Amino acid sequence: MDKSMIKGIAVGGIAMVLLGAGAVTSYNTITKPKFAEVVAVKEVVETVLTPHERCEDIQVQHQAPVKDEHRIAGSVVGGLAGGLLGSAIGGGKGKTLATVAGAAAGGYAGNQVQKNMQEKDVVTQAEHRCKTVNEKSQKVVGYNVTYRLDGKDGVVRTSFKPGPTLPVKDGQVVTTPTSDDKS
Repeated sequence: MDKSMIKGIAVGGIAMVLLGAGAVTSYNTITKPKFAEVVAVKEVVETVLTPHERCEDIQVQHQAPVKDEHRIAGSVVGGLAGGLLGSAIGGGKGKTLATVAGAAAGGYAGNQVQKNMQEKDVVTQAEHRCKTVNEKSQKVVGYNVTYRLDGKDGVVRTSFKPGPTLPVKDGQVVTTPTSDDKS
């Protein structure tokens, strides 16, 4: 064998190794999956509390303002009535004593009657009352996606609802939305 033949075989062998390695790399690139099959999608929800002010007009009863705080009118009227009744009883000094006692008892009774009337005297007013209430709602914050890639199952969270497949880049599932998913 001469030298040129050995050189040719060596160069040819090296070329075959390089071409073979390139072909294997190209084959692996071509045969790598471009999509993962979506097996299940589950919404991830969050409870959101939104405060609202709720107002209403309600009827409220209050004691009416008292015009005669010391109940003088009731005492005077009661005293006069008691004195008149007392004077109708007995004669002489007994009549005077009955008039004074009737006036005292009538004054006290008139005072108490006026007190009871004042306590029961109420006015009704409409009052505007407000309170803050929280309204609950559910908000979808993402999706837990179960996928199958190369016969193995995995789970990822996405911000978008995927279709039947997820894209795969460099052997990894892509979890960011593509222009098709942003609808």
